[in-house]
Amino acid sequence: MGSIIRVDTIGQFNSLNNNETRHPLVNIVDMSKADKRLNRRVNYGFYTVFLKEIKCGDLKYGCNYYDYEEGTLVFIGPGQVVGEENNGEYYQPKGIALVFHPDLIRGTSMGRHIQDYTFFSYDVHEALHLSESERKIIIDCFEKIRYELEHAIDKHSKTLIVSNIELFLNYCVRFYDRQFITRDLVHKGVLERFENLLDGYWNSDKPLTIGLPSVGYCADQLNLSANYFGDLIKKETGKSAQEYIQSKVIDVAKEKIFDTSKSLSEIAYGLGFKYPQHFTRLFKQRVGYSPIEYRSLN
Repeated sequence: MGSIIRVDTIGQFNSLNNNETRHPLVNIVDMSKADKRLNRRVNYGFYTVFLKEIKCGDLKYGCNYYDYEEGTLVFIGPGQVVGEENNGEYYQPKGIALVFHPDLIRGTSMGRHIQDYTFFSYDVHEALHLSESERKIIIDCFEKIRYELEHAIDKHSKTLIVSNIELFLNYCVRFYDRQFITRDLVHKGVLERFENLLDGYWNSDKPLTIGLPSVGYCADQLNLSANYFGDLIKKETGKSAQEYIQSKVIDVAKEKIFDTSKSLSEIAYGLGFKYPQHFTRLFKQRVGYSPIEYRSLN
């Protein structure tokens, strides 16, 4: 495993890519100005959004399904590691990057709900693929931010820059919603695999060794990031992934409760609950009866 390069400041990122630093906490970076370089794995200390025009060496996002080919947005949160191992080949970076440090948005309304933009925790292969009209909107947002950076900094600069970043991110929320819809067939396949995963889980010894299946476990088994998986399930079913798992465990529990050869505690442990009382509480919340009351209905 090769070493990971840390890039902690916007100034460092600008310097690496031969771009001028006009503001210490934010920039719109023209990646084509960078020198050719070797592949490397990088840990960024700030929020980064790459608008990729073509596939190039610094980011690998070989998605099997492309809705559009006008551009791809890749979102990277602080502390994430992206890139590829050095293979000895040089490449020329392309595209545009929006980079902004967490300090830029501290104390702002955007800073208070930045975690709502869950796509910053998506994997690179879960990138946002843009239509031509969507790409024009994104470029317009970038140009407004660039204008503010080229304008002399005054008391309005931070407010306008942050507002335009927030506008850009809100458009991305809309475009991701569109992508979830246009990839409906693909996502139906994920939902089916999720169902099969849960069915297989309770027909194995995993509940006894692992416990209840977590959202993270299921996402990992389906090769998705937890946030993308959670957002996908919410869009497809109207339930959070956690609610969906809980509904499934209750359905399985209803079948098992009528097996009177097993105690309710045995059933709880067999479903993956660490404590039987947790099973009783969840069952009562979801069904309206305790497990013992439900069993007596038979």
